[in-house]
Amino acid sequence: MILYAQTPWRRTVQVVADLLVIGWVVLWVRAGQWVHEVVGRLAAPGRTLEAAGSSLSDSLDSAGDTVARVPLVGDDVRAPFTAAGGAADSIADAGVEVQEGAHQIALLLGLTISAIPILLVVAVWLITRARFVSRARAATRILDSAADLDLFALRALASQPVRALARVSDDPADAWRRRDPEVVRALAALELHALGLRAPST
Repeated sequence: MILYAQTPWRRTVQVVADLLVIGWVVLWVRAGQWVHEVVGRLAAPGRTLEAAGSSLSDSLDSAGDTVARVPLVGDDVRAPFTAAGGAADSIADAGVEVQEGAHQIALLLGLTISAIPILLVVAVWLITRARFVSRARAATRILDSAADLDLFALRALASQPVRALARVSDDPADAWRRRDPEVVRALAALELHALGLRAPST
């Protein structure tokens, strides 16, 4: 399988494109991580709320245990402390929910920020590279030797710019029909160069 072109300029362009795509992916992954970190800071109030609620609940439970030891009225006096401790637990639970919500939003935004530009560029890159590999593989299956250049010379007559054909011959079609070896090879080289391949040696 040919992953890169055989012609130096086309191969250089492909290597540079690969490096740019890698850089693009790294850039947007870092951007997603940064967004995740920034949005994740919204969880800080939730942690404060959880800590305050837990501390208050522990203090109220401790106070309730203390007053419960008062003879005769201990259990009755303890009830308000128990109720207040339950309310403090609700505050701590609310802090946990704030943290979970902030983390979920941070994850969603981080993935969205990074995934969309990465997928768009990588999709275009993959399509371009897959098209090149497919064309190069098909061409190399046909192009076993210099004797197979005639087909590529014909493709050049059909697809290459007239200016490029004129540089090969004043009448390239007639030269191709006469099977002029130099013209056929030059025409085939034009088409193969457009595919990123080199013509086989004579």
